[in-house]
Amino acid sequence: MSKKLLIPILGDQLSHDLSSLQDQDPENTVLLMMEVAEETNYVRQHKAKIAYILSAMRHHAAALRERGWHVDYVKLNDPGNSGSFTGEIARATQRHNIDSIRVTEAGEWRIMEMIENWEDQFGLPVTICPDTRFVATHQDFEDWAEGKKQLRMEFFYREMRRKTKILLDEDAKPEGGKWNYDSENRKPAQRDLLMPQPIRFRSDNITKDVIDLVGAHFAGHPGSLDHFYFAVTHDEAMRQKRKFLDDALPQFGDYQDAMLTGEPFLWHSILSPYINSGLLDPLALCREVEQRYHDGDVPLNAAEGFIRQIIGWREYVRGIYWREGPDYAHRNFLSADRKLPDFYYTGKTDMHCMAQAIGQTLDMAYAHHIQRLMITGNFALIAGIDPHQVHQWYLEVYADAYEWVELPNTLGMSQFSDGGIIASKPYASSGNYINKMSDYCSECRFDVKQRTGPDACPFNALYWDFLDRNKDKLGDNNRLAMPYRTWDKMDENTQRDIRDSAATFLNHL
Repeated sequence: MSKKLLIPILGDQLSHDLSSLQDQDPENTVLLMMEVAEETNYVRQHKAKIAYILSAMRHHAAALRERGWHVDYVKLNDPGNSGSFTGEIARATQRHNIDSIRVTEAGEWRIMEMIENWEDQFGLPVTICPDTRFVATHQDFEDWAEGKKQLRMEFFYREMRRKTKILLDEDAKPEGGKWNYDSENRKPAQRDLLMPQPIRFRSDNITKDVIDLVGAHFAGHPGSLDHFYFAVTHDEAMRQKRKFLDDALPQFGDYQDAMLTGEPFLWHSILSPYINSGLLDPLALCREVEQRYHDGDVPLNAAEGFIRQIIGWREYVRGIYWREGPDYAHRNFLSADRKLPDFYYTGKTDMHCMAQAIGQTLDMAYAHHIQRLMITGNFALIAGIDPHQVHQWYLEVYADAYEWVELPNTLGMSQFSDGGIIASKPYASSGNYINKMSDYCSECRFDVKQRTGPDACPFNALYWDFLDRNKDKLGDNNRLAMPYRTWDKMDENTQRDIRDSAATFLNHL
């Protein structure tokens, strides 16, 4: 009698070339896909994020069946659903008389801890396969980090370029003579440019059923379902990818840091939810971008900037997440403890930049990386918001947010809560940066040119107050030497006015 194998597939493992599926016989294998309450409720996830994941899972299950796999799919509202991965594994082993379990490693600590206990819990052999959808293995990152005083992404990124041979010339040197063209990618956008628009996909019956389910079961969660536009199949994700490569990538580099009122997408790819859930292969995408450069369709700064986000930054934060361990989530280097303001969940604030970034986030479960880092993240940092509440918010509201990628980006890069493991300095700024890179300030009731007073842009006083109150921890940071010199040159009355303006604003937050 043949042995029966169970392969659980998690919601971010929607790839046909998943490592656990390789070289397995569909005849004697059951694929288990589970919608469970503990995953939809462990934080109050955006309604559209839940709907995207569940719809993509259901469509992926159908695609797997078409390929000849036996898929046992447990829906959220199925009778008997235990509400947990472990509970559903237990039910499936009994239902199918399973002899062994094979699974691709999870992306998050808490789920890996569950998986590592399954063998003892069920008395069955459990094979945990590495996730081969990443360029760097866990050991690769450990080997690179070993003995280094600073773990800067730039140098890890160069190793990933060498490993993949992407954008290297025939002498294994970087194309164009430089590894990084970020200095060319900081142009503000003008509204008279022709804006590319991503495809907004129509919901089929599967997606409509999921949207109804989410609306009924998660009414108290943040966000809206009214603007659900996501691709939910591999084919749709590929269409969105081609749309980006054809229409937006050529100018992505120039304008990737730009922001405009009422334009949530600009030249961004909108592909991160599909990459992080498995519908798109990140390395294959990078090779396509490279080919567009070699074909003369895309300038080098655009190709390199996009590739750096994927095989550089994305791989790097995963490495940090697993290397630092579960303790990373609890770090708070700056001892920030202010409550997250309610407007992060309503979008109702007179700060036009915040209203824009939060509003589109609540509408679409999307904001691009500069809106996250230099608007909502920057504000939380200089206002002294509890970084753990900030982390939870980012994890809840973005469709591409899984803890392995979101946590280092939030606690490390955005909030400097790891004390400088990721960022060499806090990403704090006054309103001047926002004014330079966007048109937000021109439509704001606050005056970006004023530093203090009731009509002054709150970012201005908060920025200087942030530096002042954290001087004991940040004063020796070489990259902050210039702003600290500027602060020290201010007279006492000016410093007092800044502190008072910041305190007044924060007291009314």
